Amino acid sequence: MASTTITVTGMTCGHCVSSVKEEISELPGVTDVRVDLESGRVEIDSTAPLSDEQIRAAVAEAGYEVVA
Repeated sequence: MASTTITVTGMTCGHCVSSVKEEISELPGVTDVRVDLESGRVEIDSTAPLSDEQIRAAVAEAGYEVVA
């Protein structure tokens, strides 16, 4: 089990949170995604480590950006 924490910018509502959760959840091996709208913090649990590129691409697909 692997856990990754990132910060996403640009989310302003529940729909934003849903979009980010949906895109990240589609990555292979992801078992849980928790998003805190106020802080932009996203915690991802997966069966194996995820690459930064995978996560950034999923967040970009939802229309947002990972803070470096």
